[in-house]
Amino acid sequence: MNPQPPTPEPTPPAEKTESRPRIDSQKILAGATTVEIEHAGQRYLLRVTRENKLILTK
Repeated sequence: MNPQPPTPEPTPPAEKTESRPRIDSQKILAGATTVEIEHAGQRYLLRVTRENKLILTK
């Protein structure tokens, strides 16, 4: 007898994009390619890649 895999929990509905604030990345980066963001006592690094993508790491 094979046990069934656990059923995943339903994901909550996504927020409407109109209700989320939108900030241009240039305002956050202010001309830099890397910025530090502090959140809940933790420090994160937001950087722009050579392909002009954003990566957020802890």
